[in-house]
Amino acid sequence: MNLETVITRLYRHIDKRLDQLTVAVTSGGVDSMEKYNYIIGQITALEATKQELSNLLEDKEQNEGTVININKTTE
Repeated sequence: MNLETVITRLYRHIDKRLDQLTVAVTSGGVDSMEKYNYIIGQITALEATKQELSNLLEDKEQNEGTVININKTTE
């Protein structure tokens, strides 16, 4: 299994968990302020993780391709 497949599967799992947490908060499934703060902390951490994974995928895509040296010196 290549790295891109792993990242994609992880990204999907994070999305699923974020949906579960969002439903818990919006449907009234939170019965205390401590639980609310815990869920909001999880959502924040998962969103940050998604952003880092997205950045990793973008870097990979940007690094693929042809490299042209624009600093050539002519003699």
